Amino acid sequence: MWKEKFPRVHLASLPTPLEKLERISNDLKGIELFIKRDDLTGLAYGGNKVRKLEYLMGEGHRQGCRTVITLGGPQSNHARMTAAAASKMGWEAILVLQGEPPPEEQGNILLDGLLGARIVWTGTEERSDVFQRVEEELRQKEKKFLSIPLGGSNALGALGYLQAAEEIAQAQEKLGVNFDYIVAGAGSGGTHAGLLVGKYMYDLSARIMGIAAADRDLTPTVDDLFQETSRLLGQEFSRDKDDLFLSRDYVGPGYGLVDEPTIQAVRYLALQEGIILGPVYTGKALAGLLDLALQGFFPEGSRILFIHTGGTPEVFAFNKEVGGGKNAKE
Repeated sequence: MWKEKFPRVHLASLPTPLEKLERISNDLKGIELFIKRDDLTGLAYGGNKVRKLEYLMGEGHRQGCRTVITLGGPQSNHARMTAAAASKMGWEAILVLQGEPPPEEQGNILLDGLLGARIVWTGTEERSDVFQRVEEELRQKEKKFLSIPLGGSNALGALGYLQAAEEIAQAQEKLGVNFDYIVAGAGSGGTHAGLLVGKYMYDLSARIMGIAAADRDLTPTVDDLFQETSRLLGQEFSRDKDDLFLSRDYVGPGYGLVDEPTIQAVRYLALQEGIILGPVYTGKALAGLLDLALQGFFPEGSRILFIHTGGTPEVFAFNKEVGGGKNAKE
């Protein structure tokens, strides 16, 4: 079994639930929509990153590390989850976050502090330069530390979504369905690379789809991670060009900036199914999925699995945009 080859720390509540969105499926008329609740992975409001962190922190533990450093945007879900994993393991966490500290701590930034992380703001400097400088400071202090890339997206981190693919294969068998599409928000590429490897490892028929949160071509990144992860497993998978679809059509005004379709998607899922999305990733992903459905992209009778990759705390940093209560119903 491949999982026995890699050190792992157990941080997540797995497997996560997989269920049909009955009311939205009725709205879509001819398309069945399911959701995998990776927002319920259990650690510090959950999310997909904890799957990756189980393997990344596992390797760090094997090496004897007691400090972890990573980087991200101001409302980085990955940074929040890294801080939580460090707390659970008794490590120090250092988060290099883009820009200046906000006037008020909300969303993930509030949780980063609550979890005891040290936040280093980049100001106007390049994030990678600040990250390297903090690494050098740790070396000079002779600290043994683990550096985790953006989003936890390397071959080791991608193993977390190979494991998710195994859960999806098991759920298909239990439910007696085969998904035609698996859709998730796309950021740093590791989730989709892991799902692609899992598609071949577990013989999934679904097409893997990503709705990008930022306006950059992720295909080369996902392809590289796919190959690296395959080699890490001692496999030689090669993907068909049609097995991956990555769209940048729903980025809106830019990364971390919300638009009306995203707001409406967040409200729609909340009102129809009682499930909360984050506006930065999952809100845009669902907005894209729904628009593609309305355009007729998915053939009638399609079964689509939407992976809720978490990010719920983001919604509290976008309270003015997302609103709630009466305004959400108008």
